[in-house]
Amino acid sequence: MSSDPTAGGSMSGGPTSGGPTSAGRPSGSGAELLFDGPGVAWHGIDRRWRTLSLLTTGLWAVVVAVPVAVLLQLVVGQRLYTAIPLVVAGALWLWNAVLILRRWPRWGYAETADELWVRRGVMFRALSVVPYGRLQVVDVNAGPIERAFGLATVTLVTASAETDARIPGLPAAEAARLRDVLTSHSDPRRSGL
Repeated sequence: MSSDPTAGGSMSGGPTSGGPTSAGRPSGSGAELLFDGPGVAWHGIDRRWRTLSLLTTGLWAVVVAVPVAVLLQLVVGQRLYTAIPLVVAGALWLWNAVLILRRWPRWGYAETADELWVRRGVMFRALSVVPYGRLQVVDVNAGPIERAFGLATVTLVTASAETDARIPGLPAAEAARLRDVLTSHSDPRRSGL
């Protein structure tokens, strides 16, 4: 994949060996060390996820705001009160749009020899490291709107709910590849448990 995170490719360069740098410390600095694996190559989610998220939140804003505005018009009869739910819905959609645009480049996943690393979040960042041998279910979902965009979500389920992970916004072919890789890695490792 390309090194441009806007293209859904690798999110940070570096070796894929999974080991520390020559200084004995992982590359990166400060708090970023918490969310960058030592030497792992991160892959981002597809940019179509942004459009899909903006569209679905916009549709929800319309579905909620328009009936409330119509109800207020019927009950109160003043246009000023009718505009309030529309303005509130528009403001909430704009706030959510900012969050979506900031959240998109933070989603990423990296495959190592023994684990899948998944990171996400802007204000509240999270990193999940899922050992292949602990995977119980690899679930691939794609609703009708996701399918229209050619995207899918891969969800990983383990025995511990704290290590479950979800990767949205994957192209269908990449979701199928990741599903096959994860299931092929998990079976031999589970047999040794």
